[in-house]
Amino acid sequence: MHTPVKPLAERMRPRSLDDFIGQEHLVGPGKVLRGMLASEQLSSMIFWGPPGVGKTTLAMILAQAQARPFFTLSAIDSGVKEVRQVIAQAQQAGGAVLFIDEIHRFNKAQQDSLLGAVERGIITLIGATTENPSFEVIAALLSRCQVYVLKALGVAELKTVVEQALAHDELLRSRHIEVQEWEALLQLSGGDARRLLNLLELSAQSLSPGAHAITNALVQQTIQSKQSLYDKAGEQHYDIISAFIKSMRGSDPNAAVYWLARMVEGGEDPKFIARRMVIFSSEDIGNANPNALLLATSTFQAVQLIGWPESRIILSQCAVYLASSAKSNASCQAIDRAQELVRAKGDLPVPLHIRNAPTGLMKNLGYGVGYQYAHSFEGNFVVQEFLPDAIAGTRLYEPGENAAEQRLRTFLKERWGGKYGY
Repeated sequence: MHTPVKPLAERMRPRSLDDFIGQEHLVGPGKVLRGMLASEQLSSMIFWGPPGVGKTTLAMILAQAQARPFFTLSAIDSGVKEVRQVIAQAQQAGGAVLFIDEIHRFNKAQQDSLLGAVERGIITLIGATTENPSFEVIAALLSRCQVYVLKALGVAELKTVVEQALAHDELLRSRHIEVQEWEALLQLSGGDARRLLNLLELSAQSLSPGAHAITNALVQQTIQSKQSLYDKAGEQHYDIISAFIKSMRGSDPNAAVYWLARMVEGGEDPKFIARRMVIFSSEDIGNANPNALLLATSTFQAVQLIGWPESRIILSQCAVYLASSAKSNASCQAIDRAQELVRAKGDLPVPLHIRNAPTGLMKNLGYGVGYQYAHSFEGNFVVQEFLPDAIAGTRLYEPGENAAEQRLRTFLKERWGGKYGY
């Protein structure tokens, strides 16, 4: 009987932290997960990150190092019954490690069924999610788990993944395959190592007899011939949400609703769509139309309240409004500049006159001295410096070229004059 060949991504799955690529902030020397393995003290945790960055692999590596049974459940096809069966087996074995993939898909009742076993140590839970656990995991369970954030793999890490596959996978090594052009492989992978290896394998299978080189054209041709339907965990998930966001940013409600419909028909989580619109309303509209954030937030709440399929109408209303709104990324740029300044200048001291002075000693040291209370002055404003001396007068916020922010520009200019260049 012919034994089916495992996919390349499965054949190359690391078996130890030493073989694991990426997530150095968690698995590097002296970091938390490596420390857990060394101490053999595994606690319940949730891995949060995009697809293909090693959540399942890390769970398997950690679990296999424990002298306890290891169970795996997928939230897609498991429920309370399956959870209780695992808990019963874990009790008989004196404890077990349970890995739940896509734990954000468990409803409240399913998550509640885990609580007692996790709390008593019968189950050491390792959950994996692509969604923010603060939104998707109940507070009682979240409080019993440490959340670790996994990052998308960088270019150097993705190249290492490919190079290791070419060097160590028997099927690829025997064909002497090499990557001559990287752009298509890296771009289409989206930081997802699993998808990257799938692309590499499909491209290798598409090579004509005697050919060895992976090129951009070959990868593009392979993708076009193998293009799948909407995949909530794959490339189209990210491509279509990207098209949706860019259509709203480009003020095209027709395109925005079309891409929304693609997600709706593909079974995308409506809360995922609503959350992205909340982010968009602040990042791309901001103070050009502050009502956008209010509507997007209300949309997120309404989607949770109403449910499917009626919430598609609410999503459509919000998408049309956001696409048709004035745009500004000024607030987003302001915080980006501010963070760059903080990283460049470090922890600059707070000026004495705006420090808190709750004690006599602090007052004697000059805390709060010279502070001018704005409401004591005409127009509730007085000129004074609020930034540290080293960066005094720095301009971080530049009002956008739209009617609402032009009013803010006028307001600031009336008070500050040319101090910030408004």
